[in-house]
Amino acid sequence: ARIAAALLGLLLLACLTSLTAPAPPAAGTGTESPADDQRDIILYETIVDAIRHGGSYYPTAAEALRVGNYPLRPFITMRMPGLAMAQAHLSPAAVLALLYALVLAVALAWYARFRDALTDWPARAVAMALLAGGLMAFVQADLWAFHELWAGLLIALSLALRREGHWIEAVATGLLAALIRETAALYLVIMAVAAWRDHQRREAFGWSAAIAILAIALVAHAFAVARVVGPLDPASPGWSGMLGIGFFINAISVSTALSLAPVWLAAILAGLSLFGWTAWRDPLAMRALLVIAAYAALLALFARPDTFYWVLLIAPIFLVGLAFAPDGLRDLAARALDRRRVRVQRVGMDPER
Repeated sequence: ARIAAALLGLLLLACLTSLTAPAPPAAGTGTESPADDQRDIILYETIVDAIRHGGSYYPTAAEALRVGNYPLRPFITMRMPGLAMAQAHLSPAAVLALLYALVLAVALAWYARFRDALTDWPARAVAMALLAGGLMAFVQADLWAFHELWAGLLIALSLALRREGHWIEAVATGLLAALIRETAALYLVIMAVAAWRDHQRREAFGWSAAIAILAIALVAHAFAVARVVGPLDPASPGWSGMLGIGFFINAISVSTALSLAPVWLAAILAGLSLFGWTAWRDPLAMRALLVIAAYAALLALFARPDTFYWVLLIAPIFLVGLAFAPDGLRDLAARALDRRRVRVQRVGMDPER
């Protein structure tokens, strides 16, 4: 317990490096045309609008990337077409209705899990409030075109739907997330490994099949991109930011209700939320923690300041760990401060017996 307490202290110190780590760039204020505004959200809205007016996805996306001075190589710099095509064939009101329906589905699915794990309603209310704090960015209507927004909600829904012996819905939802944003492939891999570790062989094969389907889709996407990209189109500067855990904390802070707290307090709360996931004795909690830790490492090692939005893939569920942190801290303190000793007394045998 004392070793665990020391590790928690190191985690909180690591989170406090956010005070000196780079912060995600501030959002632009908007300009006269998409060509003058480099924000990704404007790019995706432009692509969807062009498709609504008869454009084909890949030529349209390539031209929008060139106009915005975005890189076109490698092929993953261009999003897969599924989300944009679906949005282009729906009215703006229908797109927003679908987004809010997905947010509601996430809330209901996680409430069902909290109902099983938390016996009293005040604890469930706190957990739902924390879930709402993680969903803060996901109900902003002007972010409807953002791919990470949809993929993050689908990952959160997939995690909540997964139960022992009931995994098909979770696999299908996770695959849909990865087909919207290929960085969700990391989620598929983690879930496949976790299922194999838990000796859930059929589930592991299900997640592996999802990975295979995604790989086929990415190959087809790569060929389609190659047809519209020329040798003079700019290439990505790469993904080797090495910005550290502090950058991840800053990214999750600006993407959730932690943005309402001072930076130092947000860092401590983020660390305690990570700790709280370890205190929930449930297979769901361990898988959620593995997913959060993997994306935290991804942002700490590979993200650039302008790709902080990768954190949206785990933002919906991140703060939920705080609901379990108080009990975890209490149990950890009780064990760490327990100084009772077990004494073993040797009783001699009676030689006359």
